[in-house]
Amino acid sequence: MTAYARIGAGTQPVIVYHEVVKRYGSFTALDRVSGQVNRGEVVCLIGPSGSGKSTLLRCTNALEPFDGGRVLFDGVELPRAESEARHVRRRMGMVFQNFELFPHMTALDNVAVGRVTVLGEAKAAARKRARSLLAKVGLSDKEASYPATLSGGQQQRVAIARALAMDPEVMLFDEPTSALDPETIGEVLNVMKQLADEGMTMVVVTHEMTFARRVGNWIIVFDHGRIVEEGPPAQIFDRPREQRTKDFFSHLGWGG
Repeated sequence: MTAYARIGAGTQPVIVYHEVVKRYGSFTALDRVSGQVNRGEVVCLIGPSGSGKSTLLRCTNALEPFDGGRVLFDGVELPRAESEARHVRRRMGMVFQNFELFPHMTALDNVAVGRVTVLGEAKAAARKRARSLLAKVGLSDKEASYPATLSGGQQQRVAIARALAMDPEVMLFDEPTSALDPETIGEVLNVMKQLADEGMTMVVVTHEMTFARRVGNWIIVFDHGRIVEEGPPAQIFDRPREQRTKDFFSHLGWGG
């Protein structure tokens, strides 16, 4: 781990990765990755496509089994059995690149459905909570709309509301703006910034460097399944230590 000061480092970490290894046949997607996420932090995972960022995110909530090492959540090792992993997964909201909304359900029902089917809440109560979350993401006027009638940014905000409906302790975002038009990226990033300002613990895989710099508390740079460098945004973006990090920024044409 780096010697740079870490926001919240004195608190119990929520997520700890210890020597995590993930292979697909002969390809090593994660090569002994270690790190941590502290409560209330926004940790941004950046780096070139295919470098292991999304794989680590999917290992975080056991959507992807891993081949070595450990992942701890609230001090308890992540279970490998799917039946046990589902209980842990309820405590982590996940937002994917491609929304994954139910096309036959309205925005309101997409948000409410998990509280009914997973938490066993009455439909009326679930819908009341769903309405408050649609308001939170600025979509009160879209509760009766079906996904096909919504813009990409609106669909992604519904997906965020759906994840929040399960009252998660941690939110995981897997390149949430990559499938969006430039005009709608900002509305999703604004919702994410609002969550960060409210103290939500977040792990974000992103290519939005401005968001990572302004909102992230801790930045982790990946390349070829390994952590190349990590630190606070000012260090990573203004004074990167590693040549690979400098090359990555140069390739993006990003100069801060």
